[in-house]
Amino acid sequence: MEQFKRIPAHIGIIPDGNRRWAQRNGLRKEDGYGHGIQPGFELYRLLLECGVKEATFYGFTKDNNKRAKEQRDSFTKACVDAVELLSGKDANLLVVGNAESPAFPTELKKYANRRVCFGKGTINLNFLVNYDWEWDINGLAQNGRIKSSGIPRMDLIIRWGGRRRLSGFLPAQSVYADFYIIDDFWPDFKPSHFYEALRWYQNCDVTLGG
Repeated sequence: MEQFKRIPAHIGIIPDGNRRWAQRNGLRKEDGYGHGIQPGFELYRLLLECGVKEATFYGFTKDNNKRAKEQRDSFTKACVDAVELLSGKDANLLVVGNAESPAFPTELKKYANRRVCFGKGTINLNFLVNYDWEWDINGLAQNGRIKSSGIPRMDLIIRWGGRRRLSGFLPAQSVYADFYIIDDFWPDFKPSHFYEALRWYQNCDVTLGG
């Protein structure tokens, strides 16, 4: 494992490109999501090895529910399967999203919007499920704080799939995050992707506006 002088305390993960990966491999679009689970656990291992204290994974958004039913069913199942696998490992899980919506998976309601400890709770892992940035920010008007207030500011965001946009990913916590883009699709995850991002981060000028 490479050694780095600067490790971001909180990393955001946008695991994009599942559908494009599926099409490139002769599969149906909905078949790509299941292939994105194992890469998540490979990255989880690297996060632990490097001493990252917190990471937030983008599961699916309110807008993703506009997709075909087969795709909705598939990415919802992938999120549920990922959490069930994580429950057998070490992490403090926080699932953030609109649990009052029928699009929120019933299996994950017991984890919704509260932190749950699995095993030794070695790392804080946040998972955005049926997340919507407007729903999040509307919490300010409702109770004086955003609904994702349990998630701190991010230092680095890594997005797979080549797109150069946040896609509504935690706008408040992204305010000073450095943004690294990987052109490969998420199911093609390699450890070198993560190391490349950390290597790039070593030279980022973190001033927080000062």
